[in-house]
Amino acid sequence: MTQSTEQPADRPVPTSADVARLAGVSRATVSYVLNNTSAVRISDPTRRKVREAAERLGYVPHAAARSLRAGHTRIVLLPTAHIPVGPLYSHFFNELQWALRRLDYTVVQYGSLGLDGDGAARAWAELRPVAVVSLGEIVLTPHGVEVLKRSGAKAVITVGPGRVEGAHALVMDQSGIGGRAVAHLIARGCRRIGVVMPGEPGLELFSGPRLAGARAAAEVEAGAGVRIVPLPLTYEEDSAAALAARWRTLGLDAVFAFSDEYAMLLMRALQDEGISIPAETAVIGSDDLLLGRLLRPRLSTVRIDMVTGQWLADLVDRAVRDPGADPKRYDLLDSRVVHRESS
Repeated sequence: MTQSTEQPADRPVPTSADVARLAGVSRATVSYVLNNTSAVRISDPTRRKVREAAERLGYVPHAAARSLRAGHTRIVLLPTAHIPVGPLYSHFFNELQWALRRLDYTVVQYGSLGLDGDGAARAWAELRPVAVVSLGEIVLTPHGVEVLKRSGAKAVITVGPGRVEGAHALVMDQSGIGGRAVAHLIARGCRRIGVVMPGEPGLELFSGPRLAGARAAAEVEAGAGVRIVPLPLTYEEDSAAALAARWRTLGLDAVFAFSDEYAMLLMRALQDEGISIPAETAVIGSDDLLLGRLLRPRLSTVRIDMVTGQWLADLVDRAVRDPGADPKRYDLLDSRVVHRESS
């Protein structure tokens, strides 16, 4: 017996006309219901009939066709080269995406490795987003912002250390985090202070300004002979153990470990080498993670008070609704030291 190799014909793609026939309504009503149009009053029973018909047929609206009719998409583009790691920032970006979805935007993360500046802006513009939230690693130019707006973007928002002409700017003062950590260590009597510089890609956006802030805090106490020593470290036990093994040769009496996660990694390695904390080395991190409070000694930290993802989503929505408004600067975070036993 032979078996037929013929494949069944592809099932036809359901259309809004099919949904309208099954639900017993007009195509316009189908469009109003499935596009969540609030300007037209439609009864709840009719909405249910349309949605049930669409689900039964497996119909979903054609985003590209809808965009052509509207002149723009509902896409909010989040370009990503390297997403910042850590629970604090992960929570912020997750909350942002949920909040944008509740506002009926489609969030698209665009892998942007290998792109920079104006080239990145042109690539993003191809998707015709209604808004772009640039997370800072790719530095937009005023020309890039103009390219995005000419392609239909009603809002361009940058997250980073400075402003770009034409874009709303959410400024992250990372230098203040490093400055407050080192000022705290200096006040505790420390004079030879290491600053952890993570080796993971994408964290330079954070670690560079934090080191600059640490050095600025040391310069304020120039007469006290404070020395700042950058310490490369990857988030691996072997890397931390290697650094701890040569710790006493470095002559350091304190360390700002970039974040609580790196601080906990390094603390464990230092303790394994018999180095007492804080008697021999004071340690401070940042982010104020719960786990840091459970350590012994409890971890000193820089608490970062960020705006919420909902706040940023609301800003995106306001900017989309009022594209002619003058771009503004907003401070995304503030910080303060929480002193515990490790320092």
